[in-house]
Amino acid sequence: MPKRELSVLASGYTYLEGLRWRDGRLWASDFYTEQVIAVDLEGRIEQICKVPQQPSGLGWLPDGRMLVSSMKDRKVLRREADGTLVVHADLSVLTGGPINDMVVDALGRAYVGNFGFDLMAGEPVATTGVVRVDPDGSARVVADGLCFPNGSFITPDGKTLIVNETFGNRISEFDILADGGLGPRRDWADFGALPASDDLHTLIAASAIGPDGGALDAEGALWVADAIGKRIVRVARGGRILEQIDTGELGIFAAALGGPDGRTLFMAPPRAFTGATRRATPEGRTRAPRGAGPPAGLP
Repeated sequence: MPKRELSVLASGYTYLEGLRWRDGRLWASDFYTEQVIAVDLEGRIEQICKVPQQPSGLGWLPDGRMLVSSMKDRKVLRREADGTLVVHADLSVLTGGPINDMVVDALGRAYVGNFGFDLMAGEPVATTGVVRVDPDGSARVVADGLCFPNGSFITPDGKTLIVNETFGNRISEFDILADGGLGPRRDWADFGALPASDDLHTLIAASAIGPDGGALDAEGALWVADAIGKRIVRVARGGRILEQIDTGELGIFAAALGGPDGRTLFMAPPRAFTGATRRATPEGRTRAPRGAGPPAGLP
């Protein structure tokens, strides 16, 4: 596997997530400074908005208005043309923990994951589902039985939703039905059976990978941020690892393909995980090796 050069694009942040390439800039949520930022390739940074209940997943409606997951209060917010934030959908009764990453399709339907349990409080692991939020803000659960549904992707034909299960040791996929519903779950990649346990440490110890964020490329492979393995991997459908980039950090939690030709791989490797630790050590940054891509599908 070829060695890739890494360079730092932005630094001084706490925990960058939800990386997206849009309009010539990399967009990201920073958990513990509670802001969404955009940075160009010269390192110029703009604060887009503040999200007091912790931002995560990002997406855009067809008219260009941005959606952002507000994690702790489990709301999807919408940024209006004048920059104000309004509640697009309240998912608190449909989710079992903080909401996280999402993907928005070409029709403006957002597919939103959630933790399923209170991770930071050390609650037992519980499975949960994916919520679809329609453009009018109405919401419903469209998949269940997933273990920490996280980074999500829609194939270029708009017919398949791929979902990383961070503590499930697998990546799942669903047919997207005409009405926006989802068909039965099936494996996109299965990295091995896990023990029947609700203990997070047991599950992590038995996992080959912790799929978090990532990016779908034009060859149908996924760049997968490994939240437990200090690496990012390019995975073929079925689970074969095609390429690996080791970072020496705690892990990679988010990634995106972008740049002028779509062949720059952006990733975010924070040095620690918990909220208290991250607030005290603002060292999150993005790294960008060249030669990946180009991207395909959404986000």
